[in-house]
Amino acid sequence: MPSDAADIAWTTVFLDLPAAQVAAETSFWVAVTGGRLSDRRGERYQFVTVLPRDGDAYLRIQTVTSGGPRTHLDLHSGDQRALARRAEHLGATVVARQDDLVVLRSPGGYVFCAVGWDGEHRRPAPLGRPGAASLLDQLCLDIPADGYDEEASFWSTLTGWDLGRGELAEFPWLRRPHRQPLRLLLQRLDSPAAKVTAHLDLAADDVEHEVARHVALGAEVFRRLTHWTTLVDPAGLPYCITHRRAST
Repeated sequence: MPSDAADIAWTTVFLDLPAAQVAAETSFWVAVTGGRLSDRRGERYQFVTVLPRDGDAYLRIQTVTSGGPRTHLDLHSGDQRALARRAEHLGATVVARQDDLVVLRSPGGYVFCAVGWDGEHRRPAPLGRPGAASLLDQLCLDIPADGYDEEASFWSTLTGWDLGRGELAEFPWLRRPHRQPLRLLLQRLDSPAAKVTAHLDLAADDVEHEVARHVALGAEVFRRLTHWTTLVDPAGLPYCITHRRAST
């Protein structure tokens, strides 16, 4: 459990989708994760949660009225206002304040929300049998090189999670507490970009098996590399299946 009311107790990733793409995208991600849908909610019934077979939910879908498909991150806290103030102090900009949340933009331009916490703490188990299991594992922040150090420092300080480094220097990550469902990967981009974006990564025991399953569900393979395969989902959002073993 968090040690302070303003600590980050849980993380949720949102797929923000135009109305024309919601049905196909929702069906795809429900099938990929093996979950089921909650009832719709909101004044326009624009929110729905993908409920896992066990554990607490950390994937939600929002119907948006402008812009293309994208992701955003919700940071859950016992005191979302204090969390938002901390984010502002570290360089975030407030986009909007609502009764139950604060919408912010990171120094590099990535939109996230400080929201309340309803006691979520159980990370769902992987889908499938050992050897062929998969799991929605991490959110990769794609950060332009020019602002990389500032953005990486912002997320590490805001979360309080230590920065870890592996064999690929361009992919540091934040060491999530054991209860957290999403790891945050901080990718340094070589190509210029206007702002920070993000994509989903799944861990898979057997990447080729998992890629074939996703293609059968409607994804398209974009690129195959040594450590991951990049695909595009039905809404056109890129995501990756990595060699991080889901069952371990």
